[in-house]
Order: sequence, then structure tokens, then C-alpha cells
Amino acid sequence: MDALSDIRVIEFSGGMVGPLAADVLARMGAEVIKVESRRRPDFARLFRDPVAKVPPKLNEGRRFNDLNLDKLGVCMDLSKPEACVLAKRLVAQCDVLLENFSDGTIDRLGLGYDVVSQLRPDIIMISASGSGRGGPDSGTLAVAPVFAAMGGLADLTGYADGAPFEARGSCDAINAFTVVFAILAALCYREKTGYGQYIDYSSREGLSSLVGDAFMDYFMNKRVQTRRANRDDHMAPHNCYRCVGEDRWVSIAVGTEEEWRSLEGAMGNPQWANDEKFRDASSRWRNQEDLDRYINQWTKVYTVEEVTEKLQRVGVSAFPAFTAQDFYSDVHLEARHAFGIVEHPIFGASIELSGPWKLSATPMQNRRHAPLFGEHNTYIFGDLLGLTPAEINQLETDRILW
Repeated sequence: MDALSDIRVIEFSGGMVGPLAADVLARMGAEVIKVESRRRPDFARLFRDPVAKVPPKLNEGRRFNDLNLDKLGVCMDLSKPEACVLAKRLVAQCDVLLENFSDGTIDRLGLGYDVVSQLRPDIIMISASGSGRGGPDSGTLAVAPVFAAMGGLADLTGYADGAPFEARGSCDAINAFTVVFAILAALCYREKTGYGQYIDYSSREGLSSLVGDAFMDYFMNKRVQTRRANRDDHMAPHNCYRCVGEDRWVSIAVGTEEEWRSLEGAMGNPQWANDEKFRDASSRWRNQEDLDRYINQWTKVYTVEEVTEKLQRVGVSAFPAFTAQDFYSDVHLEARHAFGIVEHPIFGASIELSGPWKLSATPMQNRRHAPLFGEHNTYIFGDLLGLTPAEINQLETDRILW
């Protein structure tokens, strides 16, 4: 039995935040019903691979597959009243409604919380948008770079002499997992009280919560923090250093005098380390540009693996800056079974991330590929809602299920 095997989720979302959140719930055992239409398919279906010259067809999107494993998929055109009636019948049988439309869209479709809570009084509904419901920016359409910019994260990320970092998928993923946390908390609350709830989630605020120290620095000290690359407020060295090979780097962070002495020893106790400007943590921090140059002279003659092994062995924090390929060949991730093979009926075997955490009694699994477009119409509308094959065929002919 899986952790969420008795939970049914209906998902009205596209892109990454909503779909990835629902994907995690599905891997935990929830039955997730993803709703799309030909008028408005999940646009992740059309994400183009970097080497592809044209967008994929609806069922050939590898990125869509990555974000929607283990779900059931139906197609229904919610712009038509008949489809909204069916959607309400589905909602009445669900524990969670997840949507990431722009502000007001779900209400205009007749599926706002005031409606769905009448259909299912203990339902948990979460609306995940860029700026939340209400407020001057609520109508702003947003994707990950907008979340990062408006939430303050982008201006804090990047090189001191460069532009703010255009954060993309990582910001979507952060928000997706925060949405999962909110849903799980609401399910725990419902189990204790019997009450459902409505969660108004703002992705920009989700990212703002990660940089609270910068906000506090402004509110209390009137200092506006900005980009400083890999530098730290107190630690030095604290940076990425070049190693042998094309674009190969290793991160090194020293937080104590003991770690500094260990780093000195690993480097062969060079004469420059005895310079007065490196005598203590404060001095090293003030002179970290010179310090970084010296350390780079040492690291650049070794591979990232050699530097990592030398430093970790003596208790200094060090780790390679991974390429995408490095993740697939990393021995630690392999030992943790971080990746698995999922067979897709169109493009075959696909390497997919496994569950992001390990549950001893209810392990997360990749059971099946993402749903083909409308793949489960017969099961959902027939077995679950009780429509006859003739009724389903007619709805398809009338482009209600479309």
C-alpha cells in the first residue's frame, strides 16, 4: 500500500509547477487525473528538445513525460457547459483539486472553491499562480523567470558584475515541492479535523521565503543585498575553482580554522598560506580575491575528482560542479537508485528521476509513462462516472471530450 493510495487528485494545470507537484503525489500512490483539451493541452507536451527542429507531436513530448509520470489523462473542453458538468461530477469524487490557471480562470469555468466545496465539503483545493489571488499583481501571467525576478531571487543570483540570473526550471521545481508540502499538510489537517481547505499559493512568495535573510537585512539595516556569485558573508575560501578539463570546476568551502589548516595540508602547505593577509578568517575574507587566485593555481593541475577526494578525505567541504552527464554516472546517485527506466509507447525507454525521497514502508515508484492524450477517457468517464460507450462516443463526436 502506498502512502497516498486512498487519495484521488484532479489536476487542471500545465507547464511545470502544477504538473510536477501532481507527479510527486502520483508517485506517492495518489490517483491523479490530469485534465486537458485539444484547445488547451498542457503546453509542456510541445516543449522542443534542444536539438529538435520542430515541436513534438502531442504524444511525443519527452519533457511532458518527465513531468507527468504515473498519471491518468482525460481530455475535455471546459469552454463547453457539458464538459463542466462532467468535471463537477469528477471533482465530487476527488480529495484534492490542483490548478495553476491565471487568477479568475477556474472561477469563470464554474469550478471555484465556493462551487467545489459544495460538491465535496472536505475537498482540498490549491490554486498555484505567479502572484496569488488578490493584490495588484494577481492578474499578471508568470513563468519561472518572472517568479524569480518578482520574488527577489534573481537579483541575488549571478556574478557581481553581471546581470541577474534568469532562473528557470529550478524555480518551478522549488515551487512544485512547496505545493506538495502544502497539500500534504492540508491532508494531515483534514485527517485530524475532517475539514478541507482552500490554499492560495503564490510562486513568487514561495521563492521569497528562501531569501528571508536578504529581506531582514533591508528591514533592519536598510542594506540592499545583490549578486556576489559564490561568495559568502563570512567564509573564505568559498567559491568554484577551475580543474583539469574543459569547463570543469570544483566547489570548496572553508568554515573553521581547523578546515583551513586541513586545506593548507592538502595543498602541500604552500608558502603563500603563511602570508599575514591569510592569518585568520577575517583576513582571508577581506583578501579572498588573492586567496582564490592562489587556490586556482593549485586546483587547475588536478581533476575535479582528485581535488574532491583530497579535500573530503581531510574534512574540507568540496564537490564537483556536475554536468548533466555527471549525474547519470555518479556512484552515490546510482547507489540511491535515483534514476529508473520507464517505457513509453511512442519513443521507447526513457531514463527518469525516481522519487526524490525514500519511504521505508511505502517506497515511491515510477510505475508508468505519462498519459497519452485522452488515454484514460474510457476508464474515467465509463468506469468512474458510469457513462456508456455510446454516450462517450457521442461526447467525443460533439467535441465535449476533445
